[in-house]
Amino acid sequence: MIELPTATRDKPREECGVFGVWLPEPADVAGICHLGIFALQHRGQESCGICVAGPEQVRLEKDMGLVAEVFTEERLEKLRFPGARQGVAHTRYSVTGSSLRFNAQPLTARSNKGHLALVHNGNFTNAREIRDALLAQGVVFQTTNDSEVMLNLIARYSDLGLADATARAMSELEGGFAVVLMDQRRVIGLRDAHGVRPLVIGRLDGGYVFASEPAALALVGAEYVRDVAPGELVTADEGGLTSRQVLHGVSTPCAFEWIYFARGDATLDGVDVHAARVRMGVELAREAPVEADVVVGVPESGLAAAVGYARGSGVPYDIGLYKSPYAGRTFINPTQTLRDLKVKLKLRPTAAVRGKRVVLVDDSIVRGTTSGRIVQLLREAGAAEVHFRVSSPPIRYPCYYGIDTAARKELVAATMSLEGIRRRIGADTLHFLTMDGLVKALGLPSVCLACFDGRYPAGRPSELAEAEGLEPAGWGAR
Repeated sequence: MIELPTATRDKPREECGVFGVWLPEPADVAGICHLGIFALQHRGQESCGICVAGPEQVRLEKDMGLVAEVFTEERLEKLRFPGARQGVAHTRYSVTGSSLRFNAQPLTARSNKGHLALVHNGNFTNAREIRDALLAQGVVFQTTNDSEVMLNLIARYSDLGLADATARAMSELEGGFAVVLMDQRRVIGLRDAHGVRPLVIGRLDGGYVFASEPAALALVGAEYVRDVAPGELVTADEGGLTSRQVLHGVSTPCAFEWIYFARGDATLDGVDVHAARVRMGVELAREAPVEADVVVGVPESGLAAAVGYARGSGVPYDIGLYKSPYAGRTFINPTQTLRDLKVKLKLRPTAAVRGKRVVLVDDSIVRGTTSGRIVQLLREAGAAEVHFRVSSPPIRYPCYYGIDTAARKELVAATMSLEGIRRRIGADTLHFLTMDGLVKALGLPSVCLACFDGRYPAGRPSELAEAEGLEPAGWGAR
């Protein structure tokens, strides 16, 4: 079920990573899936799972934790068996459904179509209505996440084959989503009508791989074939790769894939992530030049935009913040005091900022708390001035397509003016990239900007929209 996001951190939380493989001959499917989700770890750190299937059996292992923690060699060995030819795997951050083991994916079910397993990235915005209707018909749910709604819809169409039933379920579901599912003979990948969530296809040993990002294909040795098209359902089985266009809509992929979520080495919908981030920085320099001595990026996704700002402005780039690789993530700490200490452990200024007028470039500001601490760190390290530049527009609306930004009342850009945010974080100047600048940097004909402008191309849950008060408004309107 859809739940309002929790206030525990100052960055959008990742989505989920999905992976699936079908092979014509038995192989170490568990090992392939393990590598695949290892490459997608950045898309979800709360839980992970792998389901492996063959004609005679299906095996599942999943748990809370990181891929390297959950999938020891002993646990992977449990997933290896003669005849294994296909599998699906998942890394999860819970956007809908509580962060509990029983909500971890893959989700599995025995149905009239055999043993099914499903992994899902994104949100079904009409999941609550469908869930309530199915409950009224006596359908039993084992989890609280919206992925199980799709499994139940597929199983409901007992007179249809798996691909036809899945297509029928697709036509009833709304929102932004990418799904990979399998029975014991085939693997199916699909994408929402607007292509909000990414999904790519690779070729491996005569079979096929589905993944959220190309990095997962590369790590398992698969050759990139193409992106799954918006609204497309693709089946990999003994007949090869077959496709049908189930849904039709205007392609509007999520802008935050390029701003923050995707790995810098990814190319999604034909747009190189690193190059796009550099262009965002160039646009920032054009929109908001300032006299400065050094450009510094906030690791990791702010670094490429900082390089772009330096190129566009002529101000030299340097490493002004060192990120400890062992500090973990700030949002896991339960108290504000611990989060304050964690920022200092995670990021430390270098001598490059001492006595300098610094342009500090980051990818986003959600609540402004962490941004303020970073500005303070630079000042304590001797920075003469700190000019904050953000490579995305102000986040003023929550996302309902698989990203946990925050409830609207917790978004600093929805409750404060630009000058108010500047004072809150303690910067000398502040500028957010405009939506025109972002669209220019991405170079796509259309893109989902819902968290910036409140216009949701794939719909929104009516009960949450009313609670949040989401009428689109211009900058400064409160």
